[in-house]
Amino acid sequence: MAKLQKSIDKRNQLIKATIELVNNNGFHATPMSKIAKMANVSPATIYLYFENKQDLANKTYIEVKAAYTKYAFATYNEEMPVEEGFEIIWKRIADFKLKECENAMFLAQCDNTPMIDEASRQEGIKHLQPLLDLWERGKKEGIIKPLSDYLLYAYAINPLSFLMIMQKRGAFQLDKTHLEEAYQSAWSSIKVCK
Repeated sequence: MAKLQKSIDKRNQLIKATIELVNNNGFHATPMSKIAKMANVSPATIYLYFENKQDLANKTYIEVKAAYTKYAFATYNEEMPVEEGFEIIWKRIADFKLKECENAMFLAQCDNTPMIDEASRQEGIKHLQPLLDLWERGKKEGIIKPLSDYLLYAYAINPLSFLMIMQKRGAFQLDKTHLEEAYQSAWSSIKVCK
């Protein structure tokens, strides 16, 4: 049992080191040797858990995406009205991005660079299914604009990454009023105007 836990701990250290180094240096400037050093393991140990650097990046992305979406949907119920459901999901996403800044920044990098392969991206999208289903229901009910899910995500969710980065840089402090204004802007961008 102790050996298994030690193995899990090493793998988690590698994931954590990958997130930190990619956030600080970018994917291409993060060699496996640096990841191993930061994780306090030998470089050969990485290959016990991951095939190569691409596999490490892909699996890290999927794990972080799964944690992100688990958090985002924790208090959501698919029986909720569309607007209420979206508000709950959006505010949980905002909360994650502000509390789990390193993980959120890693996801933003993955979303904005070609470092993750297409199969892993598609796996990551599957984790967003409750949000995509909510939007589909909202479109059918005439509440949400009949736009591509990519456009809905770009207008309603992606601005949170920008705000998170501005807060991390110290350029802007998100308080409750700003978050409510940001939510109202996100909702206004995707709801059908009546």
